[in-house]
Amino acid sequence: MLAQIRPCIVTLLGLTLLTGVAYPLLITGVAQAAFPRQANGSLIEQNGKIVGSSLIGQPFDDPKYFWSRPSATGPAYNGASSGASNLGPTNSALHDAVKGRIDALHAADPEQAGPVPVDLVTASGSGLDPHISPAAALFQLHRVAKARNMDEARVHALLEEHTRAPDLGLLGEPGVDVLELNLALDQMK
Repeated sequence: MLAQIRPCIVTLLGLTLLTGVAYPLLITGVAQAAFPRQANGSLIEQNGKIVGSSLIGQPFDDPKYFWSRPSATGPAYNGASSGASNLGPTNSALHDAVKGRIDALHAADPEQAGPVPVDLVTASGSGLDPHISPAAALFQLHRVAKARNMDEARVHALLEEHTRAPDLGLLGEPGVDVLELNLALDQMK
């Protein structure tokens, strides 16, 4: 019987070392060599302090900041509970949440009469998206400039600076990293 169990145990130990130790170490080494910033969380540091990540959104509700896309996680932007809300288009909870977000945007900037971009009132699939569309940023531009007593053209120029193009010029949509834009705004005095 030991002769039959021994190959099983040796195979188990061998595969455990291969898939549980060697493979993760290899992938970690490749990631650290090829993509060190992303492998370490794409952390954003300011004045020697980590203030966030360019991969995970953060909540902003002060009128002087651009607001992020809503998060579907609880608490907001919690990477450990990433996932969509799974509320369908006929769900009254989704309608109520979207209406509340639209009301909050109009309350923060009553002069803004344009249509609200969808990414300001709905969460992304992961609930962690750090980017908003250029249209969503432009929708908030007046509020941010007014709250900071800045010229709209100056804020618009900064917004243009922080708008990233689609990857390789054709993959995805243009986007604005909200944290990086808000940090740049704070540095403008």
